[in-house]
Amino acid sequence: MKTDTEIQGKIEKPASGEKDPRLSESIEDYIERIYLDYTQDGRGVRITDLAAAMNVSKASANDAVKKLKSMGYVEHERYGQIYLTEAGIGAGSAVYEKHITLTRFLKEVLGVSAETAEKDACMIEHIISDETFARIKESLNNKLLLDLRK
Repeated sequence: MKTDTEIQGKIEKPASGEKDPRLSESIEDYIERIYLDYTQDGRGVRITDLAAAMNVSKASANDAVKKLKSMGYVEHERYGQIYLTEAGIGAGSAVYEKHITLTRFLKEVLGVSAETAEKDACMIEHIISDETFARIKESLNNKLLLDLRK
């Protein structure tokens, strides 16, 4: 059976910093989780550990990894470790940056509780536009500069 890549030919990746329109909310959550585990110790991630972290079955985690592999974000051989490609590291880093920035913004600027900020950031990170996210980052940086001047 041919892969998506073989059927479609070479898949163009978005420019650095742009969201890949093929990444659903669920797939972004997987890539963020793999990114966090992968960058923690530089070793590959096991399907079993990924499934446990995502609170899904191994079959569901395996399906998501197959999709990420077909998109060029991970390398994975059957029963082997999952490794991020350069594109995967970039995508995981971008999703994680949104998550931590939004969490900070909700807590520090809006005064939302840590628990609510974490949950809301996880939802917002998937739908926020690049323009709005840039403004939020800018706002946090300006707040930090103002706080340092006090």
